[in-house]
Order: sequence, then structure tokens, then C-alpha cells
Amino acid sequence: MSEISGTTGDVVWQSSPPGSIYDYVRVASFSIGPDGLVDQWSERAAELFGIGSQQVRGKDPVEVFMPADLRPRGHRRLREILDGKEWTGLVPFRTDGERGEHGGRGEHGLAEVYVMPSETESGERGALCIVVDVRALRRIETDLASSQAIFGQSPFGFLLFGTDLKVQRANQRFATVFGGKAGDHRGRTVHDYLSRPEAERMTAALQRVLKTGESVTDLQIVGTQPGGKERRHWSINLYRVHSGSGRPIGVAGVGTDVTRRHIAAREAASARRNLALLNEASARIGNSLDLETTARELLDVAVPGFCDQAAVDLYQSLLTGEEAPPGRWGSSGNDSGGGSARLRRVAFASAVSDAPLTGPGGAGDEGYVPPQVGAVHRFPFSSLSANALRTGRVQSIPGETGSLVQSTLAVPMVAHDTVIGLAQFSRTKGSEPFGERDRALAVELAARAAVCIDNARLYRREHERALILQRSLLPPGDPEAAGLDIACRYLPGNTATEVGGDWFDVIELPGHRTALVVGDVMGRGLRAAVAMGELRTAVRTLALLDLEPAEVLSALDEIARGLGTPSGAQQASRVAHKTRDADLSEVYLATCVYAVYDPVTRRCTFANAGHLPPVLVEPGEAALMLDVPPGMPLGVGGEPFEQVEVDLEEGALLALYTDGLVESRDHPLDEGLSAFRAALTNPGRPLEDVCDHVLNTLDTRHGEDDIALLMARIQGLPADAVGDWRLPRAP
Repeated sequence: MSEISGTTGDVVWQSSPPGSIYDYVRVASFSIGPDGLVDQWSERAAELFGIGSQQVRGKDPVEVFMPADLRPRGHRRLREILDGKEWTGLVPFRTDGERGEHGGRGEHGLAEVYVMPSETESGERGALCIVVDVRALRRIETDLASSQAIFGQSPFGFLLFGTDLKVQRANQRFATVFGGKAGDHRGRTVHDYLSRPEAERMTAALQRVLKTGESVTDLQIVGTQPGGKERRHWSINLYRVHSGSGRPIGVAGVGTDVTRRHIAAREAASARRNLALLNEASARIGNSLDLETTARELLDVAVPGFCDQAAVDLYQSLLTGEEAPPGRWGSSGNDSGGGSARLRRVAFASAVSDAPLTGPGGAGDEGYVPPQVGAVHRFPFSSLSANALRTGRVQSIPGETGSLVQSTLAVPMVAHDTVIGLAQFSRTKGSEPFGERDRALAVELAARAAVCIDNARLYRREHERALILQRSLLPPGDPEAAGLDIACRYLPGNTATEVGGDWFDVIELPGHRTALVVGDVMGRGLRAAVAMGELRTAVRTLALLDLEPAEVLSALDEIARGLGTPSGAQQASRVAHKTRDADLSEVYLATCVYAVYDPVTRRCTFANAGHLPPVLVEPGEAALMLDVPPGMPLGVGGEPFEQVEVDLEEGALLALYTDGLVESRDHPLDEGLSAFRAALTNPGRPLEDVCDHVLNTLDTRHGEDDIALLMARIQGLPADAVGDWRLPRAP
């Protein structure tokens, strides 16, 4: 009987189901009558001894069970019992009957016997005997000791929940973690240990295990230890516990603290994430040669992959093109601005709001207001941001009370030992705090962006110098020439491309003639602009020698081959005979069209050095490309140039141009030339308008290359402006 439940005046006896404690202990009973013989024999006694009741009733128990050498003592004990003495002791026994469930013929055993005197109805003395199989008892004791060793000495927390999901038992390891003694936890529920969401998850899992019998493994539970603030992670395994008969009696739970494993996994995931972020940064930062764009590319990578908010401030002097920013730092660790020089906020990004950063710039300074993008500002001298600029070292800035920001990393942007600005990475409250790995990643991201920004600065400086040089070498305004109406345009490439070597020129020659020149030095940058200037000067010098166009290009070819070499043309000739392994990086090549127009005869002579052919539009005719033999580009040498004479009508339109006008990635050369001729088909409008029409019609906004366009409309000299003298032949 396992339970007694009662009401007022009533007691209900409930029988124990199979699998009770008596089945495990193996308890049996029998009785001895006044004559010392067995008069009652229970079924459990038959199972224990393996002897049926018919074989033992009416017999002397000493003779039946005890070995021969112990029988005399057994008879003495039996007489004492029948005299009314209670006795308890260990009695060896031997079975002679057929094998039962737990015993067999001739087996020896040891029983713990409890003998209590009794009386019959007639008043005679007998005895009631309770027998416990010592072997089964020892097995149970061993099992209990083993269970206690595992339960009590286990390094894992262990809980046994009853069917009401209350703690029935806890081991010492669990008590060590959650305080008190092991017995203090009896009767508690998971709500006493965990937050409400986690407790509800745990309760649902316990109910599921108790109901279905299916175990739960590696249930991840998060909580804190009593008196602690650190979040702990536990892995919980749950399984249902049954009685010997298979009846569910509760749920056992084994918990393992996996906080370190979780931290290691989190760090490994963070390392993988950081590596992926660096790979992304390599691919996305520095694709533009614009300072502000590069700063925005840094924030596009950092937000939200690394932080929740970020901003980039660059020194104002760097953005205005000064030679060096004031943030130079070295062994002294100081910048000339004391960390509070003027900066401009060039980029800001946020994954949580569009509001400016709250607090990181001021680092707790009263009255500091974060700047908007584009604003010029100074960090307070005492702020951690200014300190980062002064020292060139990362500063961790805690968020202010009531601020959205939890913490900020102020990272100086250093390129070639020069602090060029400050990158600030912020995480809002609720996000994971910055760790050492995060600091290292922030430094790496800022360094990569700083190098790209510095490269963009150097490029911009060279681009501006080359552009200034190039424009200084071009004719100012629209040149004037006898018998010609001239209009010209020059469009440099955008800031994403280096300055090219395109040029044009209009040169006044003796006899009211005019030389028209358009050329393009292959290559980009300041060196190309310098080479263009040298070639332009050479063309003007050669033109004034009154040479034929083919002769001008031949001489110019010799000059081009000497550019970039210290010894001029002779050295260039020797270089040309070297092996293919020779360094030709200093060799300049250029294309050029040189034309000389005579307004008296309305005749124009052309020579071409590998350049695109001129376009001619006769009055009332479609535009056509002149068939001027294209020679080799200048600087190649070895080939003579041919020249072609063309008679031009009054009002005819002549156009010289560079390849940037008619060629781009989206428009191949043939397509661009066709569009150019179509744009010139109706040239009756003023020449300036024709130039604008051509530039608006063609795709000239791609910015991939410089564009030079020189247009001339034929206006012959009036008859009264020309004199004709015949000179006698010399004797």
C-alpha cells in the first residue's frame, strides 16, 4: 500500500501497484506453531526460498533450511522464541525444493530474520517470522551508494522533479551554484531560479517530457547566479524517471554550465564575422578616388555589420587641399592642433535612427552638440576624441546617462604616420559591448579607409595640378584667325579619372595662314600633362619655321621619342635598339592632326600622326570624314608622314577632335563617329551653338576621358583684301 487518503471518518486503503519497494527488497513471511513446526507459508516465502508450501508446512524449519552443523544452535534459538523471546539475526539457509523464480535446488543464502512471538486462539505460543533476503538488500544498498556517489559527487547540477514539477531532490553541485544546502531546494520550482521567459520555456519542456516520455537534450537556458550579474548559459538534459513497474514518477534534469563554451563559440563567430567584414572592406572601400565617397564606403561596411552608428571626421585642411594636414604625429605624439583642430564631418550612418551621434564627440563635456554632416567643428580639448587625435591611439568612450549610445570607439585614421581624421563607431544599449577583437577590427577598418582617403587626397592634388597645367597651355578663349570663324571646347575627365594629355592649338602663320592642331598624349596624370605641354611648345616652334605639315610631324616625332629620357633623341635611338626587356615606361606616344589653312586659296593641307580623321561639312552636304592617311603615332618613329591638300568652299565647316568625344565604354568608336557626323549635318547655326549642340547630342558626360573639340568655319578673304604682285625673275 503506497498511499492512505482519508476524509472525515473514512480511511481508504489503496493497494500498491507492482514494482513497490517490497519487490526490490524481497520480503517474505511465515509462522511457526506451538509445536515448533511451520504452520503457515506465504507465496513470497515460496518465491524467496524456492520451496512450495506443501513441502514445508508441518516441518521443522531448522531441519529444512539450516546446514547440519548449525542445527543444534538453531533448535536452541527456536525454543527461546517459543518461550516468548523476540529475536533478530542473520540466518544462513539452504534450499532443497525445486527451483523457484529467484532460487534453486541446493542453493545457499543468507536471510535477515525478524522473529516475533505470537499466540494462538487457544493461548499457546507460536512465532511470526519476517524474512529479508540479505543478498537483495546488499544489492540495493550498493545501488543506492552508487547512485548517491553519482548524484552527490557529480560535477554537473542534478535535479529530480516530481510529477507536480517541484524539486524533490537536488545534488550538492546544484546547491553550490544556486546557494544553500541541497535539502533547501526541495519543493521549489524553476520559477525560483530563472527569469519568467526562461522559466516558462523550462516548464514547457518538463511537461512535454513527463507527458510523452521523450527526452530533451541540450536545452539552452540563460540566467544568472544568485548575487551575480554575469549571464550564464546552461545546457539542460531532461528525461523521465519510472518506477520498477514502469510508472512515471518524475523528471530528472542534468545541467552543465556551458558559459565558456558559449563565449568561445561567440568569439569564434566574431572572428569569422570580423574576417568576413575585412574581406568586404577590401572589396568596397577605396573604389572611388573621392575623399567623401571613401568615408561613406567605410560606414557602409561598418553599419550595421560592426556597429549601430558611425561617423567620420576629416581635417578641414586636408579637404581644402593644403599640403599636409595638421594631424601629423610621431615620437612626440602631438599634433599641431592639440587634437582640437578644425574638422569637417563628412559621413554619418545609423542603423537605429537618423539622429546624430549623441555624446561620443564630447565624451561627457557639457554643452557639446554633435555636428551634422558637412559641418566644420572642433572637439573639446579635454574630450577623449581630441585625445585620440593627439595621441593616435584608440579611445573607448562610455555612453552618457539617458543616451541611446552604450559605448563608442574613437579611432584615429592614420596614413603614413599622419592622422588625417577620426572614425567613431558606436553601439547602442542592448548591443554587445566592444571587446578587444572589436578594437583591433576598428583600427584595421579605419587604417584601410585612411590609406584610401590619403591616396584620394594625393590623386586629387596631382589631378588639380595637371588640370591647372593643362588649362594654362590651352589657348585662352576662342582664338581668332584670318579667314576662319573658330570655336573650341575642352572638357576634362571627372575626378575618378586622371587628367589626360588632350590639347588643341590655333597658331598664326606668315601670309595670314593658320595652323590648326589637335593632339592626344597617351597616358594620364601629371606626366601626361607635362608631355602634352612639351609637345605643344614644340609644335608652335616648328610651325613658326614655316615647315610643311608632314615635316612638322616628322620633327615632332623625333622630339616625342626623346621625351622622358635624359639624353634626348640620341639616347632614345639607343633605347630603341635594346632588347625587349628594356624599360619603356618613360616612352611617350601621342597622336596628332596638323592642318595649315591658306585663306587666300581656301586650301587646307593635312597631316595625321595616328589620330582620328578630320570631319568636313560642305554647305548643303552631309558630314564626311576626310581621307587623310593616318601615320604612326608620334614617338614610334621610322615611318614618314603623308600630307593631303583639300580645297574648301566658303562656309564649309571643319572639325578636329579627340577620341573622348566619340568613344566610351557604352558607345564604341564606330557608333560615336556616326553620331558625331549626324550632329554636324545641319551646321547653319552660329559656330558656338554648333559646338554646344554637338556636346549635348553626344554622350560627353561619361567623364572617362578628356574631350577636345576644335571647329573652324571657312570665311575666305574678300578680293579687295588680297594683292597679287608679280616679281621679275632675277637675272
